[in-house]
Parts: sequence; structure tokens; C-alpha cells
Amino acid sequence: QITTLINHKDKPKRSDKTLQAIQRVGQAVNLAVGRFVTVGEAIANENHELKEEMSVACIEARRAGETIAQLTDVTSLDHPESDSHITIFTDKTGVVKAARLLLSSVTKVLVLADRIVIKQIITSRNKVLATMEQLEKVSSFQEFVQIFSQFGNEMVEFAHLTGDRQNDLKDEKKKARMAASRAVLEKCTMMLLTASKTCLRHPDCESARINKDGVFHRMRLALEQVIEIVTDSRPNGENEMAPISIYSGIKEFKNKVEGLRENLYFLSKENLSTMLEVILEHTEDFTDSAYTSHEHREHILELSKQAKMELEQLVSVWMQAQNQKTKDLMEDLEVAILKTCQCMNELKREVHSAATSLAADLLKYHTDHMVLKALKITGVEGNLEAVAEYTCKLSEQKEQLVEMCRLLRHVSGTEPLEITCIHAEDTFQVTGPQIISAAETLALHPSSKIAKENLEVFCEAWESQLSDMSLLLREINDVFEGRRGEKRVYLSLPRPGKHNANLKALKPVRLDTEEQAKIAKLGLELHLLTSDVDSETEKWEDQENEIVQHGQGMSSMAYSMYLFTRGEGLLKTTQDLFHQAEIFATEGTKLASALHALSDQVHDDDKPLLLLEAEKLISMCKQLQITAKASAQGKSATFTKVDACILKTRNVMTLLCQLLPLCCKLLRKNKAGNGCLKPAPPWKEDRIRTGTNARTPERRVDTFGIKSLENHVTNMTFLESK
Repeated sequence: QITTLINHKDKPKRSDKTLQAIQRVGQAVNLAVGRFVTVGEAIANENHELKEEMSVACIEARRAGETIAQLTDVTSLDHPESDSHITIFTDKTGVVKAARLLLSSVTKVLVLADRIVIKQIITSRNKVLATMEQLEKVSSFQEFVQIFSQFGNEMVEFAHLTGDRQNDLKDEKKKARMAASRAVLEKCTMMLLTASKTCLRHPDCESARINKDGVFHRMRLALEQVIEIVTDSRPNGENEMAPISIYSGIKEFKNKVEGLRENLYFLSKENLSTMLEVILEHTEDFTDSAYTSHEHREHILELSKQAKMELEQLVSVWMQAQNQKTKDLMEDLEVAILKTCQCMNELKREVHSAATSLAADLLKYHTDHMVLKALKITGVEGNLEAVAEYTCKLSEQKEQLVEMCRLLRHVSGTEPLEITCIHAEDTFQVTGPQIISAAETLALHPSSKIAKENLEVFCEAWESQLSDMSLLLREINDVFEGRRGEKRVYLSLPRPGKHNANLKALKPVRLDTEEQAKIAKLGLELHLLTSDVDSETEKWEDQENEIVQHGQGMSSMAYSMYLFTRGEGLLKTTQDLFHQAEIFATEGTKLASALHALSDQVHDDDKPLLLLEAEKLISMCKQLQITAKASAQGKSATFTKVDACILKTRNVMTLLCQLLPLCCKLLRKNKAGNGCLKPAPPWKEDRIRTGTNARTPERRVDTFGIKSLENHVTNMTFLESK
């Protein structure tokens, strides 16, 4: 809104429509600031140590909002008596100053509020750690029951606070790390309960003590990692060195190679050679693995050798092109680029096949959990020799699964999935020995119900992780096939010539500065519409709803088209834009299908309106597809086609802005009592909040095991001290 105000161009003729639009934007900014400041002031009143700083920032923000509203009060300009009135037209620098003050003060409020949230999480973590220390030293059941009840309540609070924080994180990598840490805390809370009970029942048992110590150690590590993520810090100032996967290495390598089309001098041949060496070193994880099939090993070695040859050829042509930029050499360079990238794609496909086929085989083989069942039976029988035999088999199984996780990490495709693979590897590494110590304890005390229950808990954690691996494998395959994964994956558009051997094809063009200026207004309108659509989708409680998903996808695509009009973003050429417009139209058609499905659920009175809007959408999307696919020769015709695509996209987005609230209203009407609009939760420090981040159409974060944990806390009577 502020950008619109500052970027507006002064014109001698000001229509009523323009004046009303400017005033409406100014009032909207002032109202938004007012609502924001009200929340900030509430936070200030609840946190006395930051009250003064927060109050000053809120006053500055409110003052800036009011100034913007006054300077945009331009509807009275037609009246002669208003000549002395200072407005945006007479004092544009005033609006710029007010906008800067607003940006500064709003940022200050956000930073202060964030400090309070971080402080809450650290305080909660400290309480949990202090109670854990008491639990470790406890010597009687009665004392343990009392302290664990307190510990359970503190963990519930910590779960809520970290769940909210996880939703608020914008960095997908941090979000995945937070999810992994919280998953550890969820499982370990129940393990801590049974491991501590076993240790209390059998205080002289060494394996029971080892089992309990392992749980406490893992919980402390997980709590520390949560604080590292929240405070964005590492112990002793260390930098986090994440291992590079083959997938990300190939992706970066290909980007550098394809960058030679635009600039022959932006990197050295040594850089490319080093990047390839690192990738090929990582492929040794596959070729050296005892679990990689002979066929996969041979193919990977063959492709590694071919990749070196293709790079040598590319470097040779590249060096010649730097000295003599002839048409033939540039065509040879294009061929070398295509061959190198094709070889890397084949290598990526081969390591993906090797990792996923191994994972599928192992998961299928271990679904019966025969080793775990045998450990439970032999433990109850007190057969120490048989338990020792099956613990060896479990150790072998653990090594297989750890190796599987390492190989899957290389082909996971996204950083969040990489982190999930690392978390799974750690879980198998730690849980395996814990199962062994729990089984040994049961074998030493075969009649102990608590030792049996303890082994059950650790076996369930192992089985749960195996089940999670099946889901993870499916997600990795989905990313590889392009069905999901990184946000706006549909923007990974083909490069010119990448899928076409004809090097003399039409050269894609970019908009020049003059063309960008002509289309800027239309682009800005599209930008504002994406904001409106995002605002509407955020109001839906069910973020997994098909209509919301399609709406969010279309909004993201429209935003990338807006960035194109500014010469920014992932769409680099007009061909990219036309391709994006086609996909946008396809997504709109899918949305229309979802609307038809919704019409079957609504009352007869509402059905005609919904069907009419769906038909409108289908018609608009068909027109956009026809425009995007139409041929255009010459600069002028291409620009006309660009303008038409943006215009038709804007029209679809305008209709989408009307459709989303209508659909939400109809759903709410049909689900009386289960409203689909979610109210904004008020700020309250001492109130445990739950929330979701509607901007990220990811799975909603559940506060870990809270219900099961609360049940255990309230049912502590079974811990009789006999």
C-alpha cells in the first residue's frame, strides 16, 4: 500500500477515481497501523522490562500512520478553500519521511515482541531442565510421581510455545530442525517416564541405568537445539556446517554451467572442476556401500567417468569461446552445456534409483518387526543367551537403516527433507542401543512388569520411525518426480534449448526498460490482487482445502508474473512468462473443478451462483491459454502478447478475489457450528497459545504428544510405591 502511494506519478489531471483511490489507501494504512499498535501496547503492558521501549515505538508508528492519512486526504482538492491544505501532491517528501518512520517503528515493535517470545521459550526450557535434574536424582516412587506431574505440565507449556514458534519460522530449514527436535522431545518424554520407573524398581541394574541416562542425555541435546534455533546461535560461536548432498551439489553445478550462456567470464574452470570433484567424492558413499547393488555401482562409476569427460570437453570449447566468440563456437558451447547437464541428470537419476530401491527393499523386509518380537519373548523368558543373539541382529538392522538414511539424504531434493533424513539416522543410531539395554534389563528381571513396559515403549519408537521412513520415501520420490517439494516448483522452467536439439530456434527475449515502464501499472495492479488473494486464503481455517491450495498456487504464479514486469524474479524471458501463464490457466481450470465439487455440497439456492462463477473462470482460463500459446513474431507483437497475458491474468485474479470469500461463506453456512473462518488470537503472555501460519501450505504443526502426555500426568496413580 505504501509502495503504491510513493510510486504514484503526479499528473496535471486528477480524476475523482484517482483521488478516492489515494485516500482509500491512506486510510487503510492508518487503520492497519492502529490495529498493529493496539497489539503492541497490550504486549508493553504485560512486559514491564520492555514497556518504555515498546510504548515509544508504538507512539512513533501511530504518529506516522496519522501523518500518511492526513497527507492522503485529497478529496477536498476540488474546492477552492482547500488550496492551503498540504497533501501528497504538494509534499511528497512528507509521505516518504512518514513511510520511513513507520517502517522503522514497526520493525522496532516486531523486534521487541520477538525478544519477549524468545525469552518465554528460554524461561520455559530452563524450568524443564531444572525439573529434569530433580527427576534424575529422585530415589522414591512417591517423590517421582510428584515431580513428574510438574515436569509433564512444564513440557506441555514448552510444546505449545515451540509449536507456535515453529509455525512462525520462515526459514524452511530451521522449521525442519525445530520439528525434528520437538519429535525427539515428544518420544523421549514417554521414554523418560518408563526408563525412570524401571531404574527406581531395579536400582542396582546397570543396563537400566544406562537406558535412563541415554534418554536424559538425548532430551538435553534436543532442548539445546531448540534454543539454538530460536536464538539463531551456536555454542562457542561455531558455524553450522551442513553436509552437502549430491542433489544440491548437482543443482549448483548445473546452475554454474548454464550460467555460461549469459557470461563466459563469471567463474574459473578450476571452480567447476572442484565442484564436480566434490560431487563425485559423495558418489563414493554409494559405490563403497555394501548395500548398493552391483548394477547400480557399475552405472554410477560409468556416469562419473563420463561426467569428467563432458566437463573436459566443455572447458575446452569454453576457453576457445573466450578468445574468439564466433557463431560456430557458441553453438558448440551450447551443445557441450547440454551434454554436461544431461550427464549430471543421469547421474542424479541413478543415485536416486539406488537409494530409493534400497530403502524400499529394507522397509519391506523389516515390516514384520521379527527381531523386536523375538527380543520381547526372550526377555520375558529370561533367556540371556537368546537376547544376546537377537541384539546382534538388531545392531545389524540398525547399521542397514542408518546407511539407508545417509544415502536417502543425498537424493532428498530439499533441505527440509535432508534434515528429516539426518534426524531419522540419529533416531536409529540412538534407539537401537536403548532397545538393547531395555531388553537386557527385562532378561535380568523377567517377571518385572515395568521392565516389560519399558521395552515396549522403545520398540514402539523404533516401529514409529520405520513407519515415518515410508512416508519420507514417498515424499522424496514425489520431489524427484516434480509432484511437490520446494515452493513454486512449477517455476523451474525449461531453459531455451534444454529440451530441444534445434539450436536455431527462436531466441527468447526480455522486456527492455521502456516496455517495463509501459506495463508497470498493470503489473502493480496484479501485485495488489495477489495481496488480496493471500489475505483471503489466510482467513480459511482449513489450509489443506483444495480451493485454498489452488488459490495460493495461482497467487504465487501471479506474483512471479508481476516480478517479471519489473525485470526481477525467476521468469527471465518472455517465453518463461508465456509458459507460466499456461500453467496459471491450468491451475485455474483445476480450481473450477473444485468449485463444481463444492456446488454438490451447498444448498440449492446457492448452487446457481457458484456454478456461474465457475463457468466464468473456465472461460477466462481458456482465453488466457489461447493467448499464451499464440505465436508472436517481432518485438512489437511479443510485447502485445505479454501485455495481453498480464491483463488476462489480472482479470482471473480479480474473479478469484470474489470467489474465495464466497466459497468460505458457503462452507461456513453449510457447516454451521464448525465455522471455516478462524479468529485472530489475542496476545497474552501467560496464556498458552496455539496457532498456524496460513502463509505456508505445509502440514499443520501439532503440539507434540500433548494429549497423551496430559493423560499420563493425570493418571499417575498407577505408580504405586510398592
